[in-house]
Amino acid sequence: MRIERMDFSPCSMALCAHGCLMKTDDPIPGRIAASGVLAVLVIDRVEDAVAVAEALLAGGVDAMELTLRTEAALPSPAVSSEQVPEMLVGIGTIIDPSQVMQVVDAGGAFGVAPGTNPGVIRAAADAGLPFAPGIMTPSDIERALPFGCEILKFFPAGSSGGLNHLRNIAAPYAHLGLKYIPLGGVTVDNMADYLAGDMVAAVGGSWLAPRDLIASGNWKEITARAKAARAVADQCR
Repeated sequence: MRIERMDFSPCSMALCAHGCLMKTDDPIPGRIAASGVLAVLVIDRVEDAVAVAEALLAGGVDAMELTLRTEAALPSPAVSSEQVPEMLVGIGTIIDPSQVMQVVDAGGAFGVAPGTNPGVIRAAADAGLPFAPGIMTPSDIERALPFGCEILKFFPAGSSGGLNHLRNIAAPYAHLGLKYIPLGGVTVDNMADYLAGDMVAAVGGSWLAPRDLIASGNWKEITARAKAARAVADQCR
């Protein structure tokens, strides 16, 4: 039986010509990697997007992902980017292809998904949206490879086995230079372990600005958490 060699180089597939997805040498993932920290937020009020962006930035975190779990998520990137231009604002929880253009039209700088949905990845590629699909298994990684994805969200990191699990599933693809952003179960106490490895571009999580702190307007605590994360990331990089 003849086995055809599969070419997973960034420009090998026709789909890759339509968009950039997330490449390791692109400016947006490069900026996230340079920071090492991505704040994941649930915004209930559009006006809170500006305040939380300012609080995170004061603590040294300049990238945040607004999850598509509330009606306030889509209007927030334009408002926060206009008033806090130093903050890189993306949108996560993209689970349907139709949401991709909504994210683009809303001004999201990048997109993130919890899983590896080929339809969503294809829509992101067509729209030119820097995009990181979520992976948890080797099969997930292989579903993303033909689209030229080089930055992958490892989710949920904690409950699926953490860093040891990521090392195991990433090993067969190490020669491809893939990078991962672990989310789910990452905290200020264990983020250094993740960031110590070359395969991790950055870590993300909601512990930086949880929903209750945003709702109560506790911006000082959010800034304090961002500073603590920034200190750990700086020690690791």
